[in-house]
Amino acid sequence: MKKLCYQTLKDMNYDGYLLPDAPERVLQFGEGNFLRAFVDYFIDVLNEKTGFNSKVVLCQPIAPGLADMINEQEGLYTLYLRGFQDGQKVSRKRIISCVSRCLNPYTEFDALLACADNPELRYIACNTTEAGIVYDPSCQFADTPADSYPGKLTQFLYRRFRTFGKETGKGFVILSCELIDNNGKELEKCVLQYAAQWNLGDDFTAWIQDENIFCSTLVDRIVTGYPRAEADSINEENGYIDQLIDTGEIFGFWVIEGPQSLKKELPFEEAGLPVLITDNHKPYKQRKVRILNGAHTSFVLGAYLAGQNIVRDCMNDEVIRGFMNKTIYEEIIPTLTLPKAELEDFAASVTERFKNPFIDHALLAISLNSTSKWKARVMPSLKGYLEKTGKLPACITASFAFYIAFFNGDHLAEDSLTGHRGTEEYAIKDDRCVLEFFEAHKDDSAAELAHAVCTNESFWGEDLSLLDGFESAVAGYLEEIRTQGAYEVMKRCLAE
Repeated sequence: MKKLCYQTLKDMNYDGYLLPDAPERVLQFGEGNFLRAFVDYFIDVLNEKTGFNSKVVLCQPIAPGLADMINEQEGLYTLYLRGFQDGQKVSRKRIISCVSRCLNPYTEFDALLACADNPELRYIACNTTEAGIVYDPSCQFADTPADSYPGKLTQFLYRRFRTFGKETGKGFVILSCELIDNNGKELEKCVLQYAAQWNLGDDFTAWIQDENIFCSTLVDRIVTGYPRAEADSINEENGYIDQLIDTGEIFGFWVIEGPQSLKKELPFEEAGLPVLITDNHKPYKQRKVRILNGAHTSFVLGAYLAGQNIVRDCMNDEVIRGFMNKTIYEEIIPTLTLPKAELEDFAASVTERFKNPFIDHALLAISLNSTSKWKARVMPSLKGYLEKTGKLPACITASFAFYIAFFNGDHLAEDSLTGHRGTEEYAIKDDRCVLEFFEAHKDDSAAELAHAVCTNESFWGEDLSLLDGFESAVAGYLEEIRTQGAYEVMKRCLAE
């Protein structure tokens, strides 16, 4: 079989949508699975549905990357979006043709900078991981390139400024997709620090702030990447070899914080795409963290202790699914600020996403670093519910007891603590200080352990025993887990 490229598709009489040629109007830092299944997918649909007519030039942010492979396939790759939607199992295939090429800045730095001379370039997208948006003062302007992503971006912006000066409209819309709070603003802050450190001048600093829009965004799609186990059969079925097959879930949602003028520039709504341009992305981030991530963290540890291993299987269990739904609809949603109908629609999509027949999402994988996850994802709902009703939320309180029971291990190894589910052993993974704490309290009674965990301010940033009735309720649930099992505790929560 031939490799995927435009000639191969022509020889096959491929009749799907393709965009062989268009101006490079988007620069993307990051060539990995997520951006190709998310941002590039949206741009590809924009091209087809609205005549957006834009190619994306990719830049791999670190030295090892996919540039050679992407260029061999002329930017083409096959994307499968698969999941459970409207009660049906769905699999959608699309050949993505919006990518023009991929640059390796460590060997092609001049070619990267030359992109800044293109007057049609308007958008910059990026996802350089949570560690990518960082100010590293060791980076120098003369580096080819600067090691940090904000350093590279500053070098690129300065080339743009030198080429076009103060000409209005030659700045960029910068769409930051990293999973940190206020990602766009944090990126802008780093760029301004480099501009000052490298003495690039007040005019350049003013141009950064006046002519560029740094958008904070929220991205939401599970991307499962290259389907190694299925790749051979997929290639056989397609009749070509694609080394860049990408897979993700059907659900996708992108919230972009920026001026309303972007709605005309980026006609996502016209294309029927799930992209929202708003002046405040934070309520949507809160919705995702509290409902989607909070649901995961609330039920998975109890579900694992109850004998389950995969998220999808939990959705087929009436008690576990009921526990999750009560947590979401009765204890989390009442604490949020968006309209109730929007929140409930999102919650319904969460259940469908958890049922995805194409993703075997292991509960033990979700259990990693549960201490910080519970603090960030669940604790705000606990406190919000208490503040609003004056009562303890039963399911959220029980979820804290599930967390304690799951972490109640007895043998500390180099990177894990050993827990027990009946006769089975499992690895508990978290920060070293967390594992050492639980090992030190392995022989505590339920009441002693609940007290020790609730009062550990280094975990929670406060003493949770001061929340009225919380410690005693947690201790009671923990004793029930030990004597009757996590499943019975879930049943009792549903009856309350």
